[in-house]
Amino acid sequence: MKSAPFPSKESSLEIALALLALVVGAGLPLQAGVNAAMARHAGRPEWAAFVNFAVGLAGLAAYLVVARIRPPTLAALAAAPAWSWVGGLLGAFYVTAIVVLTPRIGFALTLALTLAGQMVAALALDHAGALGLAARPITGTRLVGAVLLFAGVVLIRR
Repeated sequence: MKSAPFPSKESSLEIALALLALVVGAGLPLQAGVNAAMARHAGRPEWAAFVNFAVGLAGLAAYLVVARIRPPTLAALAAAPAWSWVGGLLGAFYVTAIVVLTPRIGFALTLALTLAGQMVAALALDHAGALGLAARPITGTRLVGAVLLFAGVVLIRR
């Protein structure tokens, strides 16, 4: 069977999304280092996290204005499930913890451990179809991938 000379729209989108995920992932250790540097100047990891979110809020607000994206209605926000408001708290916890961990255990181990934790949670959430997303069962292949990720954490630690 002869393959098409150009990738399909769907595969092009998958490639673009995978590249975006890689870029976002590459930004996490940079964010960890930048925030750790801010903590040294601010004197506390909590203040570094606060500065992180304040600058992020200002940047996002500027983008929303420039892109002319309309705000949601109060009714739409009021209809959101209560658990959907926790994202900011989880983000604040993550950023503060990263600021504490990175100078103490290094970039690689901090990110390897957080990635391993993300993988365990992601497998469980996918399997359950949690938070309104489609269920994606834990398969043997996915489990092997998670085990290999944990093996990577052990190797990075040594």
